[in-house]
Amino acid sequence: MKRIFAILPLVAALLFGCRPTAEANLDDFTETLYKPRHASGFEILGRPDGKSTLIRITDPWQGAEGIGRSLLIDRDGDIETAATPELQRIEGDAQRIVCMSSSYIAMLSAIGRTDCVVGVSGIDFISDPHIAAARDKVGDVGYDSNIDYELLTALRPDLVLVYGIAASSGMETKLLELNIPYLYMGEYIEQSPLGKAEWLVALAEAVGCRDKGESAFRPIEERYEALKKRVAETVLDAPSAMLNTPYGDSWFMAPSGSCMARLIADAGGHYIYTTNDTNSSLPIDLEQAAVLTSQADMWLNAQVATLADLKRRFPKFTDARCVRNGYVYNCDRRADPAGGNDFWESGVVRPDLVLRDLVKIFHPELVDEEFVYYRKIE
Repeated sequence: MKRIFAILPLVAALLFGCRPTAEANLDDFTETLYKPRHASGFEILGRPDGKSTLIRITDPWQGAEGIGRSLLIDRDGDIETAATPELQRIEGDAQRIVCMSSSYIAMLSAIGRTDCVVGVSGIDFISDPHIAAARDKVGDVGYDSNIDYELLTALRPDLVLVYGIAASSGMETKLLELNIPYLYMGEYIEQSPLGKAEWLVALAEAVGCRDKGESAFRPIEERYEALKKRVAETVLDAPSAMLNTPYGDSWFMAPSGSCMARLIADAGGHYIYTTNDTNSSLPIDLEQAAVLTSQADMWLNAQVATLADLKRRFPKFTDARCVRNGYVYNCDRRADPAGGNDFWESGVVRPDLVLRDLVKIFHPELVDEEFVYYRKIE
């Protein structure tokens, strides 16, 4: 009888599914489940004998060369590993997410999963109507160096979506200390407009619906490519475009290979500043900016409300041809009084609509639809 009782715990373990755990071996994830067509900063890997997946991030911030970050989504329950800066782990699909950028909310919205959002950074600047409607249920954890970690912890997130600017996220050390998993999102450094949007597939994987992510991205890609092709086959001229407005005594100019420069080219335009071949915006003095503006056919992303406002704030540029001809545009048609702007939110996920707006600016005969993000400054 004693022998029977002695083996009962073993029988119970077998019957009720206690499974051995194993140290995570990333070498087991050899099956490519998703290889981006446009994005360069992520891939999704699996292993032949399970449902667990690995989101592998490469060079997740500007200047990061050869640096990797990964998120292990343990859906099989057979992997145990300590969290490190290089490897984070969540048990099953993420259900409670804190978004440190509004772009990630737009990605979740594209796959119908804003219900996962329990925390945001700067709720007053978020355009998404679902977040606005759930404002009393979504925590604002702050931003930059003013993160409210007590609130963040109380939100009980499965996953925090972070980013790094020129270095790892300032949140990384504290999140490791609190044992809160995080995923680096590197969409902002992608030079391809479609590459930025394609990051929604990585986020869809984290919440367990990669198929929805792929289905959401595919028509965006198709519409973008079709319009780009139509422009290339139709237009003969490429109007030149100046970007942005002064910041103090400097004017920051995007790289010639940047996402915005790519959008301008795909829309049948020409970005006027071609000497910045780095991967970040560089300042030029106002004298050089005045020369470039005087040569430009169009002025885009001019951060002003009216032409009168532009002439008052920047009198040095009022004689520019694009100003005299009224070809000045801003991307604030969907801005709100609090300072949020949906161009930087859903516009990241909908480059097809941004492209259509720019085609309407450069070649209005090709587009009948109204502007979505841009408006003419009058």
